[in-house]
Amino acid sequence: MFKRLFGSNDRTPPAAALAEVRNITVGRTVALDPLAWRRLGDETHFALDRDALEITAQGVVALDGGTFVHRFYTDDHVMLQAMSDDEAGASSYDFSLFTPWSSAYPPGERERRLWRDRLSEPRFKGAPEGLPEYPRFWFADSEERQPPVTLWETIYDDRAATAPYAKIFQTCMLYARELAGGRELMLALEQEPEGGDVSHEIMIGIPLEMAEFRA
Repeated sequence: MFKRLFGSNDRTPPAAALAEVRNITVGRTVALDPLAWRRLGDETHFALDRDALEITAQGVVALDGGTFVHRFYTDDHVMLQAMSDDEAGASSYDFSLFTPWSSAYPPGERERRLWRDRLSEPRFKGAPEGLPEYPRFWFADSEERQPPVTLWETIYDDRAATAPYAKIFQTCMLYARELAGGRELMLALEQEPEGGDVSHEIMIGIPLEMAEFRA
């Protein structure tokens, strides 16, 4: 009772509520090796004007089979992503870095249906957005139409948060094209935040080796 009335002298910091992937979480700075994208030369559409990311939000996606996707965001929507076999992010692998390319708000259901149709094709024709054609990375062994992947991402903007900042339902497909200097990724998705407006997003990405970033 006295602790509730007058406070406690216990100065132990609260346990972190969010995962840390290789020391990365909200409030940390990630140092990047620019050679990760410069080696792709002039062929790539990936562009980043700095070698450090200030992480201001992070998201987590729980996939079937006990796999998790951890995403770390800057204020200008650069995204560092990692896969993990545990929610805490201790066994992380398959790192990638994405920057936003385009964003649009579909005016109606027809435009949403046309977007989902584009995401179902084995190749994404990106001419309307100023991009080349990208082969599908997910379901790459099939030339048949495939429905895009759907998932929920829970996003936090406070390291000690007990409630999420946002929850976003996503319909997405991942693509990749091989360049002389390596692989370029493209993520196309429809985002539907709880209580927010639907948007269609395209992000350009690159794979990252573990030695190419640190926090």
